[in-house]
Amino acid sequence: MTVPFRRRAPIRLLVPAAILAAALWYAGGSDAATAETDTIPAASTSGGLDWTFVRVRYSSWPALRAQYLRDYRMEPWAVDAPVAEENLARRVRSVTSIQVNDPITLTLTDPGLWLQPWIYLVEPGTLRLTEEEVSTLREFLLRGGTLTFDDFHGEAEWANMEREMRRVFPDRPIEELAPDHPVYSSFYEIDSYPQIPGLGSFFRGRMWEKGGYRATLSAISDDQGRAMVLINFNTDMGDGWEWSNAEDYPGYLPFTARAYQMMINQIVYALTH
Repeated sequence: MTVPFRRRAPIRLLVPAAILAAALWYAGGSDAATAETDTIPAASTSGGLDWTFVRVRYSSWPALRAQYLRDYRMEPWAVDAPVAEENLARRVRSVTSIQVNDPITLTLTDPGLWLQPWIYLVEPGTLRLTEEEVSTLREFLLRGGTLTFDDFHGEAEWANMEREMRRVFPDRPIEELAPDHPVYSSFYEIDSYPQIPGLGSFFRGRMWEKGGYRATLSAISDDQGRAMVLINFNTDMGDGWEWSNAEDYPGYLPFTARAYQMMINQIVYALTH
């Protein structure tokens, strides 16, 4: 028997003014991809909001899985782990009043999924859902959960993500979110969607990879207009968090700041809508 997923009523964040004013400065990095270790106190109140970084462990198409194991010595679902989520969790804790828990990894069929309001799936260009995962993900999202996609690029990877999500929601469109959508102002005021280059692309002097020149934030929405799937395309938010302590690459730090800001907005939106 599954535990019913109950969504909290939207609660306005209680963020002290000094923390909010400092957030734009602090969202950049200051220190190789290692978790940040200095301690900054969290806000004194959680505002009733509770969040865990939940990385989704999924199956990939066999040829793509073999390629990642050969080239990166990891499966696609694990890219940037664990440093990316450790750093992001620390930043959410330090610049908001949200109660932040330690990051975890779950499959879509784990009973623990129903206790979480937000999940993260990286490299969806390789995603291959089982029929059980399709139905479970649909129910999770319609009950109020939010799925965030990140770090996939180019037409072929978009086509794979779109094909898998059509299995979940055959009749719901994928729509690009304009800067007047509430996700752009849920915590920081962001006037345009940022393209975050992966560190490898940054070293090559370019913003893009795999022919994905234009970065977009798109969504699949529920019947009330809530964006329940947030799709970060032609951008690499995870690298932005993973490498935010890389003092040897000061030119990359502005990108890490934008990656933190955009994802914190998405998290706050997910917890309050």
